[in-house]
Order: sequence, then structure tokens, then C-alpha cells
Amino acid sequence: MLSKRNMKSKELAEIIGITTANMSILKSGKAKAVRFSTLEAICKALDCQPADILEYVED
Repeated sequence: MLSKRNMKSKELAEIIGITTANMSILKSGKAKAVRFSTLEAICKALDCQPADILEYVED
């Protein structure tokens, strides 16, 4: 979604108010959880739905 919106991770992190390190963890898929408020802010900034950025992968 970042590339579709022509946006860098750093720019998104600044818009939604998280650190670039936390953005990196979210982007890499290594996050164990994400707050609904953060998910909402990401979706608002990228004009998308949660399903556009989340994927379920079985272990």
C-alpha cells in the first residue's frame, strides 16, 4: 500500500505518530500485536481497509 500511495515508511510513521523502528517491525511482519488505534491511523493515512495491509499466515 505504501508504494501504491507513493509514500515512504518514514513518512507514514511521522503521519501516524510512531517511531521508524516500530514502523519497521510492523512492516516486516515481526510484530506480535498492533493496537487498533495504530491500525486505524495507518488505514486512514493510506486510505485503505485493514484487509489491504494484513495477511493471516499459519505457522
